[in-house]
Amino acid sequence: MRIILAAIAAMLTLPAPARAEEIEQAAIDAAKKEGKVSLYTSFIGNPLHMNVVKTFEQKYGISVEVYDARATEINERVRTEQTTGRYLADVFQNGQATLERLEKEQGILQPSGDLPNAKFLRAAHPATATRAPSYILGYGILANVNLVKPDDEPKSWTDLADPRWKGKIMSDDMRAAGGGAILFAATHDALGADFHRKLALNDIVFSRDVGVDEKRVAAGEFPLRMPQLISNMLLLKGLPVRFVMPREGAPYVRFDLAVLKNAPHPNAARLFINHYLSEQAQVMYANGALIPVIEGAAAKASAETRAFASVKLMGTTKPETQEAMYALAKDIYK
Repeated sequence: MRIILAAIAAMLTLPAPARAEEIEQAAIDAAKKEGKVSLYTSFIGNPLHMNVVKTFEQKYGISVEVYDARATEINERVRTEQTTGRYLADVFQNGQATLERLEKEQGILQPSGDLPNAKFLRAAHPATATRAPSYILGYGILANVNLVKPDDEPKSWTDLADPRWKGKIMSDDMRAAGGGAILFAATHDALGADFHRKLALNDIVFSRDVGVDEKRVAAGEFPLRMPQLISNMLLLKGLPVRFVMPREGAPYVRFDLAVLKNAPHPNAARLFINHYLSEQAQVMYANGALIPVIEGAAAKASAETRAFASVKLMGTTKPETQEAMYALAKDIYK
């Protein structure tokens, strides 16, 4: 952890890369007059996230108030504020599928205005009038190096259904919102429901405490854990574990940024989102083993994280099938 924080701190002293475009000066002046921006995010606990926020504060002199919580908690807080007319938050950051659903069902978003840096977004991850990608979390498999030889590690997600792994796989719960649900949806769409019916025969052990579960694999309690968040591998350096990426690629969740309806600081909100799409912010995320959303940022990551930031993406949850996937996972993994 000290190594990661030191690297991030060093990056904060570097000049911003040239590949970024500013919002018009009048809007910047208006944002500075507003003086602050409030961010609600379901991305919890990663120090890198807060350091990207600091680069915005340092550049524009606009303070950022951050409230982070689990998706279910933060979604309810936003719903309550919007329905009661207590408009406190400006920018909402959440998973793409969840944010799409909330926009459609509750009408809680408003257009952000033109974002000059959106022109750098990867073709597969464009912005809309109300939502802009910010980064992508990718997942693979965590393996204990003493219990899983390289030749024996899963080469495909389908290998996890091999009876040799019966009772030996720990997983985030696929029946509830989180990494497990992302894994279930992505592998269901790519491999089919029959894959999960076979996998369920291996008596998958569900747990929701990611940090503890990673340590349980490192301690040898379980040979394998899924889905393993790629960026967490930096926190596990020195432990007897390795990251495994099946050939089909990484289940993933894209986190989007949006301006909430009746945001009290709309100009600062727009400026904040545009900053997230700058090369400075995106390379910082790539150096944290997160997957950047603008072209070229992954190639500028450190040697240690470049491969992580460039992984093949397999699939993710879809807003129109989220509830059906939860129901199916509960039926299969009883």
